[in-house]
Amino acid sequence: MAPTYAPVRDAPERATASGDRFALDRALLDSLADLALDGAKRGGARYADIRLGETLQEYAQAEDNRLEHFDERMSRGFGLRVLLDGSWGFYGARRLDPASIREGVERALDNAHAVRAIQPRAIELEQLPAHEAEWIMPMGVDPFSVSSREKSDLLLSICATARDNGADFCSASLSIAREERLFASSLGARIRQTRTRVHPSFTATAVDRDADRMASRESLVPARGAGWEYVTGAGLLDEAARAGREARAKLTAKPVAAGDYDLIIDPTNLWLTIHETVGHSTELDRVLGWEANFAGTSFIKPAMLGNLRLGSELMTIVADRSQPGALSTIGYDDDGAPAASAEFKIVEKGVLKNFQMALGQAHHIGLSASNGCAYADDPTSFPIQRMPNISLAPNPKKCMFDDLVSGVENGVYVVGAGSWSIDQQRDNFQFGGQLFYEIKNGRLGEMLRDVAYQGRTIPFWNSLDGLGDARTYHLDGTFTCGKAEPVQVAPVSHGSPPARFRNVRVLNTSPDA
Repeated sequence: MAPTYAPVRDAPERATASGDRFALDRALLDSLADLALDGAKRGGARYADIRLGETLQEYAQAEDNRLEHFDERMSRGFGLRVLLDGSWGFYGARRLDPASIREGVERALDNAHAVRAIQPRAIELEQLPAHEAEWIMPMGVDPFSVSSREKSDLLLSICATARDNGADFCSASLSIAREERLFASSLGARIRQTRTRVHPSFTATAVDRDADRMASRESLVPARGAGWEYVTGAGLLDEAARAGREARAKLTAKPVAAGDYDLIIDPTNLWLTIHETVGHSTELDRVLGWEANFAGTSFIKPAMLGNLRLGSELMTIVADRSQPGALSTIGYDDDGAPAASAEFKIVEKGVLKNFQMALGQAHHIGLSASNGCAYADDPTSFPIQRMPNISLAPNPKKCMFDDLVSGVENGVYVVGAGSWSIDQQRDNFQFGGQLFYEIKNGRLGEMLRDVAYQGRTIPFWNSLDGLGDARTYHLDGTFTCGKAEPVQVAPVSHGSPPARFRNVRVLNTSPDA
């Protein structure tokens, strides 16, 4: 059987209002939105929208038997976007008062005028619905209502448990964020949304002083759109005990021999491969060459839509904003598009079917509407195209982990995300991991170390020939996907079953290899 990792429990299907320590004045936000939209209209804008709200963040970190950090930060503000003579103008500020809004209108209009002189093609907007709605993420216990003592005690207990089970050192952290937003547009949209996310994490490290070597094992518990009940139900202490033992075992594990192997990649590792090779490469702004930060543009071109064989027939990549507990799940994107518009197949049975798009992009590839993929990481940020949740759909046929292993004569099982590298076209890549196990003659064998796999996106995904069914599906993801300049950081989830890939190049990453 596969080595186990911490169980995942989705948040209860129960909505609770956010805490009131930093509650926003709704009447004030409505009046500021009206002021901005009226001013933009009087200034000649054909369309305008505004995001007002706050982001509350908390970060705690413990190292061994001491608490190193406990910070709470709150930022409020607005971001006004106007479309004037076919050009976007934008202005954002960390203030929420009438004078700042008036200044924002003037600055946004001035910016649109300035951009028009250098913009080669006018922005064209699709027909937009005007939604009036409120969406609050389903959640049990508000993590911001939990005492700092309880959080600190948990982190210190994780560290102690890892050290009691073979680790020499351990650091543990807890990241929490809550976003509260009002979106309003000149078309009459008025959308209020609140979502919360949590990420407990740790790293257990074992040291062999005689061999002058150390090994670490990072937590496999993913970040989630959830409340405190997810943190307490994630089995962190049990996993810390396993991690301590596994970090110690990695010190004496057999080094991998470089060569070509069949790989079985666990969802805790495959999510990052999906993110880097498929998620970013199918962002339309990268495909069009508009975005080149954080590892470049994309090898995919607009003309490939509908005919590029990106992977085998087992490869279906689904985008959505509705999966319970996922980090990109929300009622409406930051263009005001409903979550339903962000439910589509990027790849279907191996063939490229869709790009991810934000407002004003679809006409560049001959389509009539975007698909709900806009996000601004702060009210003061311009909304850009960002990933919804992007996942590898399970095998519709019955297939468990042991079925995948039984079909491998010489392979490696890869667990947990580690180091990664990818070129400027999202084509050539290399990924590490946390745990590696030999597979021989259809059986899972002893632990390996110093493993990384590399390949090219299209050949790699076309080598997919085995996939677990829905019973093996696991949801992972990250708080901190970086993009754009100035940088914006977005949360996103990626789910998958374990998957088998044939004849993948494996490297020994030891400096002594």
